[in-house]
Amino acid sequence: MSGKGKNNIVLIGMPASGKSTVGVILAKVLGMDFIDSDIVIQQREGARLNELIEKYGVDDFMRREEAAILGIDVSNTVIATGGSAVYSEAAMTHLAKESRIVYLKVELDDLKKRLSDIKGRGVVLREGETLETIYEIRSRLYEKYADITVGEDGASIEDTVRAVVQAF
Repeated sequence: MSGKGKNNIVLIGMPASGKSTVGVILAKVLGMDFIDSDIVIQQREGARLNELIEKYGVDDFMRREEAAILGIDVSNTVIATGGSAVYSEAAMTHLAKESRIVYLKVELDDLKKRLSDIKGRGVVLREGETLETIYEIRSRLYEKYADITVGEDGASIEDTVRAVVQAF
């Protein structure tokens, strides 16, 4: 990544935590650019996330996701990551070099309400994994990589954006 200092903001969190929605608004409010790593993957691969996972399997998809993230070289940008980006230490290390990492934390009960079509959404799930399983695993990873955690309990999108802006 280019630029001086940590001038990007990376949003991490579970699928349906609002990373893309919050990211677009945050970029507008702060006068920054916006990029969604899921869209970067889809553009590179010419297919939707769920199609890629179905076609290549979880492990190959995650290699493709890592390659896409490692190719992101931006400054003054809000970057919304896919929920599974934290599985790649290389990707997270790359993003952390020039970014402050913000974990948008959603409680499991809220997540269940928000995420009705987990497969159609392109969520990385291994055989036998459930939403509860990945929530437990990923929550620890999100906390490990986060510079800032913003809890979304009962918060509107605007509340979340405001909390991120105040954190900076």
